[in-house]
Amino acid sequence: MPRPLYLLALAVFAMGTSEFMLAGLLPDLAAGLGVSLATAGGLTSAFAAGMAVGAPLMAALARRRPGRGSLLGLLLLFAAAHVVGALTASFPLLLSTRVIAALAAAGFLAVALTTAAALVPADRKGRALAVLLSGTTVATVAGVPGGSVLGALFGWRAAFWAVAALCLPAAVGLARSLPARAASVDGSGAPALRAELRQLRRPALLRPMLLAALVNAATFGGFTFLAPVVTGAAGLDALWVPVVLVLFGTGSFVGVTIVGRLADRHPGAVLAAGGPLLVVGWPALAVLADRPVALLPLAFLLGALSFAVGGTLITRVLYEAAGAPTMAGAYATAALNVGATAGPLLAAATLGTAAGDLGPFYAGGLLVAAALVIAALRAPEAG
Repeated sequence: MPRPLYLLALAVFAMGTSEFMLAGLLPDLAAGLGVSLATAGGLTSAFAAGMAVGAPLMAALARRRPGRGSLLGLLLLFAAAHVVGALTASFPLLLSTRVIAALAAAGFLAVALTTAAALVPADRKGRALAVLLSGTTVATVAGVPGGSVLGALFGWRAAFWAVAALCLPAAVGLARSLPARAASVDGSGAPALRAELRQLRRPALLRPMLLAALVNAATFGGFTFLAPVVTGAAGLDALWVPVVLVLFGTGSFVGVTIVGRLADRHPGAVLAAGGPLLVVGWPALAVLADRPVALLPLAFLLGALSFAVGGTLITRVLYEAAGAPTMAGAYATAALNVGATAGPLLAAATLGTAAGDLGPFYAGGLLVAAALVIAALRAPEAG
């Protein structure tokens, strides 16, 4: 794989760390800025909303300057937002920096997905995507716990400084090694924006986008509410929470890495095998949550399956969006983040039901089941 892919993954790692690290920083942050915990929680919602909206918006703005220039500009904007966030004593200003950072991250990921696909032969998009998404999965394994440790030792601002610092080697490396314009994403020769947007009318593109959003909603809904189950139903000490989260993150890294080659050549086989296992796996986690001996391996397995299936679907989005060379990454990013935004909201709605803290896992099974039903309405074109 080309070196720039790994630099893109490093930047995505910084962005993934930023997106998830607030879970361990909110109490300290709320106290430091003199706001309630609920108010501080709005920072997470602001970032998620900015990611969902920002992908198509920023990709459209950057489409005539694809490749290195757009990526560097968005990466530096993301880093600058974290520097301002680390310095401010104003919660409204911090909230604004989270929105700006999310817009920059969404735009970066959208352009990076398109660029990554352009850096490799046409039949290796899945492998390129696996390298890129490994940045997100490693963030759940190392970045998020690392941010929490920095926050505990030096205060929440240290985590913001660390994210900004992570962007610098990625920016320098990309400036030196990434072509100014990858041929297949040269905006000067791309179709008109209206023509690229018309690709969204194609069922062959909309289907994998919808499936990816549903699977990703199950993934983030379940991941978000793992902690209460660890200390509740499982009866484990709070120190086990990061262990379970790291197991899920490690599984996600393994899943997205292994599926890299399969997503290109046998997407149908990945979905046919992984989809039903997820339909069973999420409810199984709810049923067996009171047994740590089952909870721990299931966390790893569900992380692996979720990112294997989700990564394969995102790869299919990139293939089906070939007619939208500068917007393909935006469509893939939007599908990911619609799921990441809706999943926790849907999961939270189940907490008030009879299922209680286990509701998000039953919801995850239903979301993946819905994806399989939609997929079955038409036979897969590849696999």
